[in-house]
Amino acid sequence: MGSVSLKIGDGTARFRRATLCSSAVNLLMLFSVLTTNLFALYAFTSSPKSHPFHQTHKNISLISEQVSLILREIDSSQKKLVQMEKQLLGYENIDLSRPNIANELKIFLQRHQLPLGKDSRTGITELVASVGHSCEKSVDLLSEYMSYKVNGLCPDDWSLGQKLILRGCEPLPRRRCFAKVIPKMGFLSFPVSLWHNVSDKVLSWSGIGCKSLACVNGKKLSKDCVGCFDLGNWNENQRYVKARGKNDFLINDVLNLGSGGIRIGFDLGGGSGTFAARMAERNVTVVTATLNIDAPFSEFIAARGLFPLYLSLDHRFPFHDNVFDIVHTGSALDVGGRPEKLEFLMFDIDRILRAGGLFWLDNFSCASDEKKNALTRLIERFGYKKLKWVVGEKINGGEKPEVYLSAVLQKPVRV
Repeated sequence: MGSVSLKIGDGTARFRRATLCSSAVNLLMLFSVLTTNLFALYAFTSSPKSHPFHQTHKNISLISEQVSLILREIDSSQKKLVQMEKQLLGYENIDLSRPNIANELKIFLQRHQLPLGKDSRTGITELVASVGHSCEKSVDLLSEYMSYKVNGLCPDDWSLGQKLILRGCEPLPRRRCFAKVIPKMGFLSFPVSLWHNVSDKVLSWSGIGCKSLACVNGKKLSKDCVGCFDLGNWNENQRYVKARGKNDFLINDVLNLGSGGIRIGFDLGGGSGTFAARMAERNVTVVTATLNIDAPFSEFIAARGLFPLYLSLDHRFPFHDNVFDIVHTGSALDVGGRPEKLEFLMFDIDRILRAGGLFWLDNFSCASDEKKNALTRLIERFGYKKLKWVVGEKINGGEKPEVYLSAVLQKPVRV
């Protein structure tokens, strides 16, 4: 008999069918019951041929104690088996019995029976909700996030949700409230909107230190975003069409390298969406992965008529295998920490890129030769063809030049 379980371990819903593990548990329980009955039958049917009354009474008491002990052992074993099964399946790690847990969180995480019983195609009997595995470590913040008035306005707490995402609580649970609405007035039609600065009033500034585009343009938000919210700025307006150095590739040159044409792409950490805008001018649809770190990136990209995808780089990309013609990234590839972290990211990039597709590494900062060599060795493991490969130095506001790597690589056909 199948069932469904909430798999908190990898942040996704897992449907549990009847497995060898569950069958073994059932057989063990059946064996325990049969063994107990046989012991009891033996205890009450067998007796010594000639013993005094007090000896018989003593034997019965001893047998009763042994039966009780066996029953306790069976009960303990059953509890251990249930616990082991839960640990193996990885669900029910969030303790909803804790005090101060929001009722909406309990409702969202409840498993729901299928109305017509077991599904014949998938074998599932229940549906469960997806929630990030690290939510358990931030359950107090998660409960605060899920504390709201049902059918009312959501609290102005998107920054709280983003904090949970950055702590690994991704995906977040759904909510039954209405998000804050900001009037979107003054938008221009596409493609004029690609290079039109929007008003501060159409963007949400809650949870952000700056309250205007002028403020964020005065900050270095990242290596890929210095003044990137000023679309009239030469550095932003001329990106990908005029090179500032040998590490800057022109977008038309890269597109000409594409085998079978470039139609759809994915940009990791794409700043204010300028790469997607340049591709849109060439009839290429690009999805830009971003978060609102210190600036309203997602809303600004959408205001340009482009597609922002609100997720962290630790999230498995929500795309099927081999779908993109081009993947573009720069400093977003610098995930730091252990080398395995970068490997996980690179393998996921490789997964969504089609054979013959292009991986454009755009001005990746190599703080040391060791870092550059480690990245080079990792790229070589994938067997990509190096269509363009340039290592050069640039001075970014400091006296000491920094080493940058830019490359266009082509994914091979693997059999």
